[in-house]
Amino acid sequence: MQPRPYPATPPSHVYLFGTCVIDLFMPQAGLDAVRLLEREGVTVHFPRGQSCCGQPAWSSGNPQQARDVALAQMALFPHDWPIVVPSGSCAGMMRHHWPELFAGDADLGAQARRLSGRIYELSEFLLNVLHVRYPAGRLDDEDVVLHTSCGARREMGTRGHGVALVDGLPGVRRLEHARESECCGFGGTFCLKHPDISGAMVADKIAAACATGVRRVVSADCGCLLNIGHAARAKNAPLEVEHMASFLWRRASGIAPGGEGA
Repeated sequence: MQPRPYPATPPSHVYLFGTCVIDLFMPQAGLDAVRLLEREGVTVHFPRGQSCCGQPAWSSGNPQQARDVALAQMALFPHDWPIVVPSGSCAGMMRHHWPELFAGDADLGAQARRLSGRIYELSEFLLNVLHVRYPAGRLDDEDVVLHTSCGARREMGTRGHGVALVDGLPGVRRLEHARESECCGFGGTFCLKHPDISGAMVADKIAAACATGVRRVVSADCGCLLNIGHAARAKNAPLEVEHMASFLWRRASGIAPGGEGA
C-alpha cells in the first residue's frame, strides 16, 4: 500500500460520514467519534442527506446500484475538508472504489478522485493528522483485544493506527490472539449468503479472543462488532464488544464501562 501524505497543519473543519450501520445500529459510536474530534478543537459537519457508501451493492456485483448510491453522497461534501469515516471498510469503499465506479465518466471520475483523497478512517485521522494524546484517566486498568476488519486492514492499512491508539492509552493492555488477522465472517452480504461458513468463522474468532482471558473486543467497524457481539451472546461467551470511538472516548473521559456516554 502506497503511503499517503498528511496535512502539515491539522484542519479546523471536517465532515463526518457516519455510515448506515452506525446510523441504524450503533449511533453512540457516531456521537463518540464527534466528541473525539471536537476534543481536538475540530468543528464537525454532518451532512444530513448521507446514507450508504454503496459497498453492499459493489461487493454483491451490482456496480450500477453502487454508482447510484455513491452519486447521491458525492455532492454532500462541497468544501475541501477531510471526510472522516468511523469504519475502515466504508472508508476503503469511498477512497479506492468510488473512483473505479466513475472511471468511465470524465467529470464524475475526476470528482470521485478528488473526493477520495480526502477520505480518512477515524483511527488514521486521530493518529496521523490530529496527533492525539490521551492523558491518564480515573479508570481501573483494562485488558482488551482488537479486531481489524478485512477492509480496514487491507484497503486502508489501519490496523497499525488502532494498535498505536490503544497502546497509547494509560491503563490499557492490548493482548493479541491467534485469530486476530482473520475475518470475523461478517463480510457484509457474505454472512447472509453463506451463514454456515460465516458462523464457523465468528465462532473461531470468539474462541480465540476468550482464550486470552480478555472480556472486551474493540474494533473500528460496526458490522464486525454486531456479528461478534451477537454470536458471543448466542454462545453465552463472556465477551463484550465496543467501537473504537466509544472506547477511546470512554477511557479519555474516565467513564466506566456501561456508564453515561459509554
